[in-house]
This record gives sequence, C-alpha cells and structure tokens, in this order.
Amino acid sequence: MAVKEKKSRRTAPVPVTMAGAPAPANTAFLERHALALVLALVLLATIRIVATYHVFDHTSDEPAHIACGMELLDHGRYVWEPQHPPLARLAAAVGPYLVGARYQGTKKVDEGSMTLEGLEVLYAGNHYAKTLTAARLGILPFFWIACLVVYWWGKRYFGAAVAVAAVFLFTFLEPVLAHAGFATTDMALTAFLGGAFLAGAVWLEEPSLRTGALFGLFTGLAASSKFSTLVFFPAAVVVALAWYYFVERTSKGEVAAAAKRLAPSFGLAVLVACLLIWAIYRFSFGDSGFWGLKLPAPELFQGIRDVAKHNADGHPGYLLGQRSRFGFWYFYPVVLAVKTPLAFLLLLAIGIPLVVRRNTEFRLGWLPLAYAAGILAASFTSHINIGVRHILPVYMGFSLVAAAAAIHLWKIAPQRQWAKYGLPIALLWFGGTSLAAHPDYLPYFNELAGSHPEKILVDSDLDWGQDYKRLATRLRELGVKDVTFQAFTPADLENKHGFPHVHEMDVLHPSYGWNATGFTVWKERRLGLYEAYPQITVLWPDQFEPTEKVGKSIYLWYFPPPGTPGEPPRPKNPD
Repeated sequence: MAVKEKKSRRTAPVPVTMAGAPAPANTAFLERHALALVLALVLLATIRIVATYHVFDHTSDEPAHIACGMELLDHGRYVWEPQHPPLARLAAAVGPYLVGARYQGTKKVDEGSMTLEGLEVLYAGNHYAKTLTAARLGILPFFWIACLVVYWWGKRYFGAAVAVAAVFLFTFLEPVLAHAGFATTDMALTAFLGGAFLAGAVWLEEPSLRTGALFGLFTGLAASSKFSTLVFFPAAVVVALAWYYFVERTSKGEVAAAAKRLAPSFGLAVLVACLLIWAIYRFSFGDSGFWGLKLPAPELFQGIRDVAKHNADGHPGYLLGQRSRFGFWYFYPVVLAVKTPLAFLLLLAIGIPLVVRRNTEFRLGWLPLAYAAGILAASFTSHINIGVRHILPVYMGFSLVAAAAAIHLWKIAPQRQWAKYGLPIALLWFGGTSLAAHPDYLPYFNELAGSHPEKILVDSDLDWGQDYKRLATRLRELGVKDVTFQAFTPADLENKHGFPHVHEMDVLHPSYGWNATGFTVWKERRLGLYEAYPQITVLWPDQFEPTEKVGKSIYLWYFPPPGTPGEPPRPKNPD
C-alpha cells in the first residue's frame, strides 16, 4: 500500500477524473452532482428498507440481540451472551428503550433464555410491532455509514463518477437491503470493517495524528460490532500488503523507514480503538480469564473465547442438499454465485482485469478487490456456514470494482457498440431485478438457483423465520382452526402472532388437516432430527407436493380427514 513520500513505479496515466482534469462529457453529470445523487440513492434505499418492517415478524436472531443490548443499556451488565460485541445490539435496544421497553429479568436457564428475554421485551405492553420497528430503525445509521464509506472510497481512488455508480450498486443489492432491515450485527460489521480498512489506507498515505485517530475510531467500532473483524481485518490487510509488495517491490529499508514514520500515529490509533471498545462495554473491569488477570472489558475476552469455541464445535449447516455441522469450504463461493444478481457479477468480472492491470487509470484500484479477497479467504476457515450475511462486507469492495467497470463501459460506449447497448441492459436488469424483489430481499436468489432455491441454501439466506406473519394471515383467510407447524424462530404464535391452535409435528407422518413447515427447520434441522436420528433420511415433507407456498419460505399442505371431501397432496416425483 502506498505511503505519501513514496512514488508509485507504475506508468499509469493520470486518472481522468482527478482534480484539475476535465471529466469526459458522458460522465460530467455524475461528477457535478455526485453528492446529491448519492443522497438520493441512500434516501431511496432507506425508504425501501423501512417499507419492509411491517411485512415481516422478527427473525430467528433478532430477539437475542435486542435482549443483550437491553441488558447492557438498562441493567448495566453484559452476561447473556458475550459471543457478539455490544455495539449493534445497543443500537437495536436504544429504539425500544426510547418507546418504553425495559429489561424484563428473564431467568437464565440455558442459551435459549436470552431469546425468551428478547421476546418478553418485544411483547411487553402489547406494542410488538412498534418495538420491533424501533429496534430495526437502530440499524439504519450503520447502512448510511456503509454508503458513506463506499462513496468516500470511490471518490478518493476512482473519481466521483465511480463513487456514484458504486453507491447505486451497493444500495440496490438485495443482500445489503435485506440485512440493513433487521436488528442484527451484520450491517454494523459491514459499515465499520470497510471504514477501518479505508481509514487505514488513508493513514498509510497521509500519516498524521488526525488520520491515525480516524483509523483507530473505525477499527474500534468494527471490533465492537462483530468478532469476525478480528479475522477479516487482518486477512484483508495481509492480502493488500502482499499485493502492494509484489507490485511495488518495496525494499526492507523503505519498510523500516515507513514503520518509524508511522509509529506515533499508530500508537494513537491503538489507544483510540482500545478506549472506544472499553467505553462501549461501559468501562467494565474484571477477570479476563487469562491467568487470573483483571482487565478492562472482561466480556470482550470471554466473547472471543466463546466464538472460537462455537467455530470449533461447528454449527448446523446446509448446502446443495447436504447437511454438515462443520460447514463446507466452498460454502461462500456458492452463496455469492446464487445470491448476487447476475448483472452485478457480470460487471464485477469485467471490472477485475480493469483494476488489477498495471496501466489502470485508477489509483490503487486493486485495493477494494484485495479487501474482498482477504475476507473471502478467511471465510474458508469458518465452520459456521449459515448465510451470505457473514461475509456481507465483501459487497463494499465488489461494488467499487463493478462500478469501475460500469464507468469504463460508459466512457467507451461511443466507440464500442457492445458497450453502448450492453451497459444499459445490464443496469436495467440489475435495477429492475432489485425493485421486483421488494420486499423479499432476504430470500432473493438469482436465475442460477431456479425455482427451488431451498435445494441450495436455507437459514438466513432463505428462511430466517421472517414469513410467520404471512402464514398467520393465510391461515386466517382459509378459516383454519388448527395447524400442525414446526417453528424455527421462537415466538408465542397463538397469543401474539394470530395463529390458530398449533400442534407439534410428527416428522414421519403428516397430521390430518393443515400442516406447515419452513425450509430451514425442514431442510437444515430436519424438524429436530438433525443429529438425534441420523438413520432417518426421508421425512414426510420430502414425499408430498405442497398445497401452496406462503411467502418465500414456508410450504403448506392439506390432508383431508377420513370421510371428508378433498384430494390429498400429490406424491413427489423422485429427483
């Protein structure tokens, strides 16, 4: 990575969009109105995100995050589950606290108790919808910060036109819109991990106390958002530094001189990051778990141990019809292939050679690609494979590379017929697909997935329990008095969510009447038989075509009781 005093050995031309150089006529509008366009794009995305709040009930993880945040905010402790840092959880709890929700004091019996506490917070006072909306609104600022980082990164290293295009792509990506709309930790990680990496690049180029403090600020916020920062950030830095060393052939003397020059501001960055993390843990102090040492923020150290143990123990995962507790090394490449719009992937493929070639017009154009590559490389070691959300930050780097391709095609369009027509088609395809997906951004799959994405992925890529509200509505429309249903997301279905009487499901035989199941509890968790009965390979939902589909993630069957009219569901044809 370049530092200010070192001249690059590349022979690249001066970027056409740098200050003092005239912008090409066909990008001049973007250059002149960049900030206004970005604000309009962020506003549009915000409206789309907020419009999903009333559609979906809480997802599997939201009550636990709200509970942990409320415990720290209202009770001054952070013991429910330190496996995640508190920043995003505090943000999810602030809104409910402001509308009157408080810590409920649920007794801690097991790991599921925090989810029950979160449900008590949501249900308190019969203000479920208002409280859940308040929690989700707390995550919106992280989305705005992520958009700001994309714009800052694009404008600094690619020019204003690419910055605008990158924000357009980022704010139209279905996975980004989905996880900006839930009270979870993934959008906070995306915003601050990207911000930390970019702030670090700026600090390396312009070392000062100001840039060092900014680097420390973003790094502290990233570490306080999700512990995957501790793996993703070093991996991204290693890839970027290795890339820079390979390209620039930096000598040991130059590295030593740079280290000496950077030391004072790096010390400030570390200090700022540590103080910020400690403040977010409310300046707690106690046993760190290391040789009896008492240190600031002991919950931080416990959380790191917990997440390391979770990764070592594995987590139920599902991919391409296979289940595994310890994941699949190729999980995230498959996820990106089917969860990312094809038009975006096409632009990304065009952009990669543009930013890595030696005579690229973009200064440090390879940097966002190195950032994403580092995160992807680190993800191969994860045994927790449950969704694209775990690598959501890669979309920040990918958006910049794809935007560079879009602007390049725009510039050459007058001379290249294929670019003249291909770029508008790709952008219309991308934008139209995104708009058509509303409000179901979470279960979005591209055309490669076909009509049965549940054969590829489930969990937070398809069924996170978000469609329970739709199921309750459909059951009321059908006049259903009893339903057999195996829930994935804990909830008081009958009293708080409008369900009829719910019966427990027999996984080997359907009940007479109405039966329903979501894809995750069926495909990944095997209706509770994930490990208890491995000899059972076929469940009854595998054998019958559903009567109908509810939302994007639930199947509904009707089996007429004996002596009543109606046709039973058709048996499935073997795959």
